[in-house]
Parts: sequence; structure tokens; C-alpha cells
Amino acid sequence: MAERNYTVVTEFFLTAFTERLQWRVPLFLVFLSFYLATMLGNTGMILIRGDRRLHTPMYFFLSHLSLVDICYASTIIPQMLAVLWENGTTISQARCAAQFFLFTFFASIDCYLLAIMAYDRYAAVCQPLLYVTIMTEKACWGLVTGAYVAGFFSAFVRTVTAFTLSFCGNNEINFIFCDLPPLLKLSCGDSYTQEVVIIVFAVFVMPVCILVILVSYLFIIVAILHIRSAGGRAKTFSTCASHLTAVALFFGTLIFMYLRDNAGQSSEGDRVVSVLYTVVTPMLNPLIYSLRNKEVKEAVRKALSKSKAARRP
Repeated sequence: MAERNYTVVTEFFLTAFTERLQWRVPLFLVFLSFYLATMLGNTGMILIRGDRRLHTPMYFFLSHLSLVDICYASTIIPQMLAVLWENGTTISQARCAAQFFLFTFFASIDCYLLAIMAYDRYAAVCQPLLYVTIMTEKACWGLVTGAYVAGFFSAFVRTVTAFTLSFCGNNEINFIFCDLPPLLKLSCGDSYTQEVVIIVFAVFVMPVCILVILVSYLFIIVAILHIRSAGGRAKTFSTCASHLTAVALFFGTLIFMYLRDNAGQSSEGDRVVSVLYTVVTPMLNPLIYSLRNKEVKEAVRKALSKSKAARRP
């Protein structure tokens, strides 16, 4: 028995949400519909930027957020669908490492982009006369490039550190993808270094981005309070409401997962929360940014009318 428990693991068996067989088909259909909605909504947010009215820094950053959300969802959801369809699926350690790297890469970029978008809103509201000189095309590309580079570095360090662990005994991961908390549960050596990496990631990615967002919105709130008309205050705040909603949804679920002292657990509650930030958030972002945005709505109507006109003989 002892020898079997310490057999080196070279592949993992993903089993999330397969305990109750009656849930498999409904969950498969729900996640598939979410994935299709994510692809359709985010692709639309990228394509509508062809409208000249949306050639602004905010929509430039939003198009990159949509692109990252497409990649982010595509890293997780197809694997989840395979797990449900096959009632559990085997994944090699190399594929597990690749999925972990891509998830961390795109999740980190999401964090940075949301912080950048908060700074963009600060510049637009608090420095309106200097906004054009602050958020130049060169500056926008520099900020986005920095987000991608920082995301790659964060993902690379975490992946290399995580997969220096030795895995042995049970190879079952009762989670929706290869993430660090469930992997730590399968390690048979000292995982102190890997747990430190979780803390470092939490300290230098999430809180730093959250600090930028909070400081930006503190200045925005002060600026809004100085606006005399109630209509002007409401209009200014409405330009930030969508971003605040996306920030609360994304960072709220990440904080719940990664800033708790339960790195080795993989409870049903954790799986539900992980679905929120890997499946639901990428799907909702296009809706959040378009429902209260007249410019996006008008661009969508224009694109649809062009599509209908092109179909007519």
C-alpha cells in the first residue's frame, strides 16, 4: 500500500462536477452555451471597433480585454466540457503545465488591463484637457505591451515553480482545471516554496492592480463631487459604472480563491467560485460594457444593418 501511495504521477485525472451523473448533461449544455456566448460577445466587441466613433483609448483597451477573455475561456472551458462528456478525463503533466501557464498568463493580463482601464477613466475625468496628450496611441500600446510582458513573466515563474513539485499517489484532481491549489494537494514533498509563490502572486499582482483601481476611482469620485449639476455627475459616473462592475466581479472571485489559507483544498464551493471567474466573467464582460453604453449599442446596430444589407440580393 505504501509503494502505491508513493508512485510517481505523470498524468492527472480531472473529475470536477462528475459526482452526480444526473448533472452531467445539463452542466455540459450550460457551459457550452456560456462558451458560445463568450466567443460571440467578445468577438463582437473586437469587430465593432471598426466603427470610427470607437477609435478611442477606452475601446482600444476593451478590445484587448475581449481578446484576452476569448483566450482565457478557451483555455478552460473546452477541457471542462471534455470532463463532463467523458465523465472524467486524463491529462498529461505537460498538458496540465501548459494549461496552468496559459490560465495564469491570461488571468494576469486581465488584472493589468482592468487597472489600466481605471487609469484611463481617471485621465478622462480628472485631466480632460490633457487626456489626448496623456493617452496617446504610443502610450496605449506601451501600457498594453507592458500588461502582456508582465503577464508572461508572472505565468512563467509560477508554472516553473509549481511543476518542480513531485506528485505521487492519487492523481485525481477534483477541480475544473489544473490550478495550483488542487495541485498542491497531490504533492508528496515540501510545498512551502510553492505556497510562497501563491502569496507573492497575490501581493504583487492582485493588490497592486486593486490599489491602482482604488486610487484612480478615489480621484474620480472627488472630481465627480465637484461637478455642480446632478445630470453631469450622473453622466460622468455612468462612464465608470461598467468598469467598476467588471472589476468587482473579477477581483472578488479571485480574492476569494487566492487570498485564503486553504491552498490544499478543493471543495465544491471552490469549484463553483472558479466557474465564476473562468466561465461567467468572460461571458458577462461584453454585456456589462454594452448594456449601458450608447456608442457600443449604436455600433452594434450599424454592424447588424450592414450585415442585413449585404445578404440582400
